[in-house]
Amino acid sequence: MSDDHKKKHSMKLIQYANGPSLEEINGTVEVPHGKGFWRTLFAYSGPGALVAVGYMDPGNWSTSITGGQNFQYLLISVILMSSLIAMLLQYMAAKLGIVSQMDLAQAIRARTSKTLGIVLWILTELAIMATDIAEVIGAAIALYLLFHIPLVISVLITVLDVLVLLLLTKIGFRKIEAIVVALILVILFVFIYQVALSDPNMGALLKGFIPTSETFANSPSVNGMSPIQGALGIIGATVMPHNLYLHSAISQTRKIDHHDPDDVAQAVKFSAWDSNIQLSFAFVVNCLLLVMGVAVFKSGAVKDPSFFGLFEALSDSSTLSNGVLIAVAKSGILSILFAVALLASGQNSTITGTLTGQVIMEGFIHMKMPLWARRLVTRIISVIPVIVCVMLTARETPIQQHEALNTLMNNSQVFLAFALPFSMLPLLMFTNSKVEMGERFKNTGWVKVLGWISVLGLTYLNLKGLPDSIAGFFGDHPTATQTTIANDIAYALIVAVLALLAWTIWDLYKGNKRYEAHMEAVADAKEAKASNDVQ
Repeated sequence: MSDDHKKKHSMKLIQYANGPSLEEINGTVEVPHGKGFWRTLFAYSGPGALVAVGYMDPGNWSTSITGGQNFQYLLISVILMSSLIAMLLQYMAAKLGIVSQMDLAQAIRARTSKTLGIVLWILTELAIMATDIAEVIGAAIALYLLFHIPLVISVLITVLDVLVLLLLTKIGFRKIEAIVVALILVILFVFIYQVALSDPNMGALLKGFIPTSETFANSPSVNGMSPIQGALGIIGATVMPHNLYLHSAISQTRKIDHHDPDDVAQAVKFSAWDSNIQLSFAFVVNCLLLVMGVAVFKSGAVKDPSFFGLFEALSDSSTLSNGVLIAVAKSGILSILFAVALLASGQNSTITGTLTGQVIMEGFIHMKMPLWARRLVTRIISVIPVIVCVMLTARETPIQQHEALNTLMNNSQVFLAFALPFSMLPLLMFTNSKVEMGERFKNTGWVKVLGWISVLGLTYLNLKGLPDSIAGFFGDHPTATQTTIANDIAYALIVAVLALLAWTIWDLYKGNKRYEAHMEAVADAKEAKASNDVQ
């Protein structure tokens, strides 16, 4: 093969990209104009489902169920607050994409230096890989539980989901959206069925939606977890940075006339409806998971909070809370349905994780590669720590191996705490700006206020939970020395995050001023040209 031919071949795999976000699907879905509300909503429905998947992935399951086991319905108010904040942030992300015709990564890169763009790209890639580790573990365990495939082989099989992605890229984006919605409905059905059988205490459940001082208290400690730790776990697993990048890109799949402000306004309106409806489904799923922890199992009955332990508990009559559940559990249907939902969740995240990876690669460093290649690279990298964990614990007891996988999944989520502020703050700055969004589409006063409260609150809570997250790397019961080391590492990381955040905000501020000056120059040039034409 000649050098020229090799060069051409390599360029097909990795190419320069500085065009529309996800160019292959950008503006490809037709939408009606002047039709009824429901018909128009149906045409815009889909992107919200791909976003909602991230709010009900395997990383959410353990935190919600364990929170229910330890504190009954106390933390269900945290799920409500997290979901409302998610709706606000996702609305802003979709609006940014529709109005500016740039996804969040492109908008940040256009206002910052090349060096900062690379730093933020690496940070966001780490966050995506952290979520991918949770998907690998969830899907591998589901395969093991359903088909008794050894864990190492199950982990390797998860790499083959790249073939599923290859197939999906051939059938069109609307069909991908439909498949994702179908998988979400499978998950929703499984948990509604299991919770309905458990007959939960509705009075206590509804009371739990009202937050109290106990919700964020440092005591009592139940099974090594305090309410504040449980709340931080739920928040960390719920609002994730990659969803903001994804939504700002896939909101542009609808074909609209950007020269018509009313057409743009219609797209913003119906994208918000789509997002809020789908995130409401995710909210219900997360509530059902917590209710499972309270009502399906006897209090404190689940000693192993990993997916293995939950699967076994759903088929063990001694752990279940009432006679109807016990009768159904003996058939094995409860545990089988749980594993099916876990597998559906993992497959859903395969699609969204790959699209997000492509968005940030194109946006931050202006590189693109085929979706199958992108998926293969990230999945292989994510699989490595899982295989190492399985092999290192192969000679230990099953419970120790299960705990090791659960710890790896929980510890991987620490990267989300780093990456989240670097997506939320720029998003809020962009959508608050008249320069970026125009007078009509910039955030209203109440959205600005709620946005700043949400962004600053989430940033504070994520950084506040960092010492405990770092201590988790030393196991469930770290020594005093290990706790001190964890705190020192955490505080050093917090300083680094705040410094990088200050750099990002300063770069964005300068970039916005340059853009404002450019727009004024363009307007002046147009005005001068019009004046000359008149003369």
